[in-house]
Amino acid sequence: MLSTFKRLLGSEVSALRRYLSLALLYGLLCGVSILLVLPMLNALLQSKLIASLSWLLALLLASLLCWRLRVRVEKAGIAVGIAVLSSGRNQLGEHVAQLPIGWFNPANTARLSHVSSQGMMEIAQLPAHVFTPVLTGIISPLVMLVGLFALNWQAGLLALMGLPLLAGLFVLTAALGQRADQRYHLAAANSSQRMVEFAQAQSVLRAFNGAGSSTGLLNDALAEQEQSAKQLIRISAMSVLLNAWAVQGLFALLLLVLFSAINQLLATDLDLPAVSSAIVALLLVSRLVDPLLEVAGYADVLRGSRNQLQAVADIFAVQPLPEPAVSQHPADASVQLQDVSFAYAAEQAPVLKGLSLRIEADSMTALVGASGSGKSTLLKLIARFFEVSGGSVKIGAVDVRQMDSAQLASQISQIFQDTYLFQGSIADNIRLGRPDASLEQVQEAAEAAGLASMLANLPEGLDSPVGAGGAKLSGGERQRIAIARALIKQAPILLVDEATAALDAENQALIAQTLARLKGRCTLIVIAHQLSTVAMADQIIVLDQGRVAEQGTPQQLAANNGLYAHFLAQRQASKGWQIAAVGSAG
Repeated sequence: MLSTFKRLLGSEVSALRRYLSLALLYGLLCGVSILLVLPMLNALLQSKLIASLSWLLALLLASLLCWRLRVRVEKAGIAVGIAVLSSGRNQLGEHVAQLPIGWFNPANTARLSHVSSQGMMEIAQLPAHVFTPVLTGIISPLVMLVGLFALNWQAGLLALMGLPLLAGLFVLTAALGQRADQRYHLAAANSSQRMVEFAQAQSVLRAFNGAGSSTGLLNDALAEQEQSAKQLIRISAMSVLLNAWAVQGLFALLLLVLFSAINQLLATDLDLPAVSSAIVALLLVSRLVDPLLEVAGYADVLRGSRNQLQAVADIFAVQPLPEPAVSQHPADASVQLQDVSFAYAAEQAPVLKGLSLRIEADSMTALVGASGSGKSTLLKLIARFFEVSGGSVKIGAVDVRQMDSAQLASQISQIFQDTYLFQGSIADNIRLGRPDASLEQVQEAAEAAGLASMLANLPEGLDSPVGAGGAKLSGGERQRIAIARALIKQAPILLVDEATAALDAENQALIAQTLARLKGRCTLIVIAHQLSTVAMADQIIVLDQGRVAEQGTPQQLAANNGLYAHFLAQRQASKGWQIAAVGSAG
């Protein structure tokens, strides 16, 4: 936990060290203050008034010092919390900014969003509100244990053996609760996803399932969440009770030892100092139990805190792709893959298997293949979203691993199916591809992406706001803005993945014309199912189950009667489909 705190604090880690030093000193002083009660009571029981007043004065001074130190501990804890909020998000953001783009799938993005918002707030509250009482509850009993040994060695030995057993029990109950907590959070995440899915899919659900059984998946998810929540409550309650019972059990054993010692003393010649020591030991045992019960009561809070810190640690554990000491510059915009293999996870089957191909600079290549054949994965490896499992990806005869991220990014522009727009104007989103672009260049890119008719209908034109995530625009409009953003960058290599998937026939034709104009001016690698786009390519690469099945010009592959010829026949047949009117016989 502390290592994660240090990572979040970065250069402000000194605030954590100061807080921990003060908290440990405070816990030590609390234990000493309680020990000062013992000689005072011992002196009173033996009618030593002057000595008891001296110890009382020492106790008052220690209590005042404890109060002043507690104020400083609280302030130091709050300072750590503020540092976590101010520096922690920056540390997390700097780390995440170095991670490969492929890491940003929906699950990881949702986890990052939770950690950077709610999770960071919970972590920031830990020093002042959780760590201080827990640390005090651990340190004070250890100090009191020394006094107990001095008063009654049998009770001291029993407490010395009992404290590690209590610690082991606390760890065990925390581990049991940890699994239940993880199950609950998974169920909660699943039910939240089902709720959003249910809300977004109302039109489909009502059209195809008016009977109401469309809520089945949502109800199942909510039932699973309810069941996991009940299990978590049961385990949490039992953990708290078990911890408390264990502390009370130790307390009972210590009382038995001390009462046995007092009975033995009373059965012999009355030894007043020994009897008073035994009585004072009884008081010390009662004070020894209080902080242990407080630690037991914080078990659930500590477990939740550990979950949040573990979530942060898991993100920090993801390693950025290695950067070369000296970035190499590609000779041209050619792309070459040599014996490339890739799997998204070690336990999953490889998506690409020993794939080799070469794409010449300033040529246009169309990637064709069935769903799951590896087309999109190939584009992501060229852009180094992921590291290849085997083989190499080269641009201009330079391995992409020998280019730093800035150098590689300058070589590639991308148009993918999933588009995202930032809150701002249309022009702001287009300029992301080239921040220094002039208004004329933005307008030219917008026209090339087929935005002219849409802009003509907007009173503010390019200055029109798109809303959060482009919410004010249709899917096709967002896609065209993303295309304009890629075009304005004017990178040597343009990767296009189903750029026209969300567009109507008119805008598909506009984008096809744009790609035709770009042909010969940059290296175009296009995944497309439109015959007009595929037909204009210099070469077609047909992928099948992660391997190159066919490669050649459109004319060559059309004559080969292979996979591409089959694809061509399917597309031509679909273009010829017509809806014929069926007349009734008179």
